[in-house]
Amino acid sequence: MTHVSVRRGLLYVSIAATAWGTGGAAGALLHQAGGLGPVAVSFWRFAAGAAVLLLARCLFGLGRPRPAGPLTTLRPARLARRGPVLGRVLVTGVAMAVYQTAYFAAIAESGLAVATVVTIGATPVLVAAGGRLLLGEHLGAAGLGAVTIALTGLAVLTLGDGWAAFSAAGVGWALLSAAGYAGVTLLNRASADEPYATATGGFVVGGLCLLPVAWAQGLLPSGDPLASWAVVAYLGTVPTALAYGLFFTGLAAVRATTAAVISLVEPVGAAVLGILLLGERLTPATACGSVLLLGAVALLALKERGQAPVPV
Repeated sequence: MTHVSVRRGLLYVSIAATAWGTGGAAGALLHQAGGLGPVAVSFWRFAAGAAVLLLARCLFGLGRPRPAGPLTTLRPARLARRGPVLGRVLVTGVAMAVYQTAYFAAIAESGLAVATVVTIGATPVLVAAGGRLLLGEHLGAAGLGAVTIALTGLAVLTLGDGWAAFSAAGVGWALLSAAGYAGVTLLNRASADEPYATATGGFVVGGLCLLPVAWAQGLLPSGDPLASWAVVAYLGTVPTALAYGLFFTGLAAVRATTAAVISLVEPVGAAVLGILLLGERLTPATACGSVLLLGAVALLALKERGQAPVPV
């Protein structure tokens, strides 16, 4: 896999988080224009994302392993790595399907605000704990402060209008979703596999896991077919293929906890889209929460760059 600098890794993760912020709006449009249920939307997201990355692989060689020596010396190593790589892709795909489905279940039980703040808020905490125990990543006082600021900003941004219908089941689903996302982050932080190949395989596995439920909900969109498939194409390209590919690439250079906190930019992007495109008001809670989140991301980014090894 090509070496990625810390600066580029931070940029990739930030772009991925920004792109994810548009996924909710695209999914809502697909639900309105095509009448699809949430699991069916996730299925088409994974299916379209896999198709986009496979097309990029055929046209541009994206995600193909690049030989570093004679084929005769590489083949045994590739065969030895095939099992662990397939296992990583399988676990990634199942975890992606789990956290997508669990998040929708949390929304159904507790509403969007509670589901969002618990799911996205618990993720950096779980990643920080897992990174310390499994990867030996030390967060430090500044990192802990940034995580605290980020969680405060997320709570202000998401819960500015108060807690909706609190439900223990909803919180449980949200925590399961956070655990799945944290697992994907930690697993691929420790990986040296080609990131776009991992993303493609994860989309295929995740789509197959969601297919039975999506089929039961109604797989094909109704209504305006041109509008529905245009949204599917966007959903598969930008917040899925591009975002996950860049996120997995950035994880090669950025600590897992830093990547998880930067991902909190996603609700900020969603809030901005809501104001610009959907006519939502810019409330003091939205402004304050966004400033806190972006400040925490900037603090961690500066800390990450300051700890990067100096080239010699």
